[in-house]
Amino acid sequence: MGWGTPADLDTLAKAMRRAPTEPEARVWRNLSNSQLGGFKFRRQANLGSRIADFFCPAIGLIVEIDGDTHDPEADAREDAVSRRQGFQVIRFTNADVMQNMKGVLMTLLAFARSLPPRTNWRIPHLNPSPEGEGLR
Repeated sequence: MGWGTPADLDTLAKAMRRAPTEPEARVWRNLSNSQLGGFKFRRQANLGSRIADFFCPAIGLIVEIDGDTHDPEADAREDAVSRRQGFQVIRFTNADVMQNMKGVLMTLLAFARSLPPRTNWRIPHLNPSPEGEGLR
């Protein structure tokens, strides 16, 4: 939201993947390669209007790891938009991750398992080809 063009978001997401915060790196070490209950996550996923710290497309789950600088009111507005788009959002603080990783992973796994699989949906392509070119 307010970050510019889709290309700008892609560039920002790539930069964020190259230089994760320590809490994000610790979570990723536990989510990568479908380690958490077989759920496949992407990190710093561009979802069109936001970059999610982690995203599981199979169940439409956005996972955010929040530092001290997060604005709870802005986060709530962003999460409400995501929910209207059919996504679920769960948030953890940096302190949660650094002090209680096991609890974070147990909570995340329980939440993920509670969500139904997503079928017949996809995020609209951010740069569709003109006149349907390439769809043949």
